[in-house]
Amino acid sequence: MNWQEVCDNPALQNLPFKIELNRFGQIVMSPASNWHGALQMRIGSRLLSELGGGEVISECSVQTSDSTKVADVAWLSESFVAEHGMTTPYLIAPEICVEILSLSNSREEMEMKRALYFEAGAKEVWECDQDGVITFYEESGMKECSEIAGDFPTRM
Repeated sequence: MNWQEVCDNPALQNLPFKIELNRFGQIVMSPASNWHGALQMRIGSRLLSELGGGEVISECSVQTSDSTKVADVAWLSESFVAEHGMTTPYLIAPEICVEILSLSNSREEMEMKRALYFEAGAKEVWECDQDGVITFYEESGMKECSEIAGDFPTRM
């Protein structure tokens, strides 16, 4: 199964789950809580106000070398949108990919996802824990703040 088939399948519409594909083309679903959705909206809204342009997408699909991953929130510059439009999935990762951690996420899983987003072209990957604490990463490692959105708070 590929990502477009997942998106087009009427049986998979309007599910209260986050859907991704694993490397074998199998659907992986994780339930999303209301708190998860609230954090997505807070982060997305703040990104738009901080950066004053571009686009914010929740549940942004990105084709990686290990199948399609879905960033909980992504920020795309105006130039990214001009070049890539609203392609599904993106073959190049947006500049900022944000993952909101669930209790079920392992450290190994998140390290792998960060590496996949960077390999696909992301400039920054942020992780937001259940307490709203944000950790910023560039490909070189953890940073105290975002280089792209320098005034972004470390807690939502």
